[in-house]
Amino acid sequence: MATLTVWKFDTPDGAERLEEALLALQKQELIQVQDAATVSWEEGKKKPKTRQGNSTTAAGALGGTFWGMLFGLIFFIPLIGAAIGAASGAIAGALTDVGIDDDFIDSVRSKVTPGTSALFVLTTGAVLDRVHDALQAQGIHGELIQTNLSADEEAKLRAAFDENA
Repeated sequence: MATLTVWKFDTPDGAERLEEALLALQKQELIQVQDAATVSWEEGKKKPKTRQGNSTTAAGALGGTFWGMLFGLIFFIPLIGAAIGAASGAIAGALTDVGIDDDFIDSVRSKVTPGTSALFVLTTGAVLDRVHDALQAQGIHGELIQTNLSADEEAKLRAAFDENA
């Protein structure tokens, strides 16, 4: 079962630090990062910078359409390459089916503001206590905004954003 987790940081570079740390922990087989994307919002900027993670070729990655649609909904960023029109209703339904609903969007939108960053990460197989201890030892402290995904929800999410279909 996969977990979609959103971590918020009080600095524009905190999310990148966590992504690097998780990839290092993956090498120790404490966690499997399937996909990740960062949002970094510098003070004084109108909108955040978004970047899909380095592990985008990993088996199980959600892909650019998912991240583009999600960040477009949350931060009102124009969607590039995402299906628009009739398909967007189906995509919005798929997001709602996995807990990415108005409450989720509002929560992330209210917390990820200028001067902050966030890491959106899809993981499996985490040894949570050891991951937490390793992150604390590295001085990485973020606020958990959201986590979810049952096996059914993961399957629905993958089906909705299967870019190979």
